[in-house]
Amino acid sequence: MRFLQRSILLFIVTLSICSFGHSVDEIMGAISKGDATGISRHFDQIVEMTVSEKSYSYSRTQAQMVLKEFFSNRQVRQFRMMHKANSDDAEYYVGLLSTSRGDFRTTVRVRYRSGKRLIQELRFE
Repeated sequence: MRFLQRSILLFIVTLSICSFGHSVDEIMGAISKGDATGISRHFDQIVEMTVSEKSYSYSRTQAQMVLKEFFSNRQVRQFRMMHKANSDDAEYYVGLLSTSRGDFRTTVRVRYRSGKRLIQELRFE
């Protein structure tokens, strides 16, 4: 019986670790494609967004519209992940987004909420 309990626990832990990596991969893949809809699937209810030094808090829907506009004005050429950092309650991903209108240092802050890892902050600077 103990073996079965340990096996189930190990399975659950492995599944949650794999699903985390999967959601982060989806986010980074969507950024590299300029896919605002794909990114917004991972937004929290309120998202802090910074685009070219203008920073605002948006609802999920508003943030998606701002992101669509950002990508419609800039064709993505490449996204390169440069750094990952953890704090007690969040994970940070930093990369360089190369577009037709210049390069942007991109920061994504993700937190675990409601059983999912959700984007709480997105910066293109």
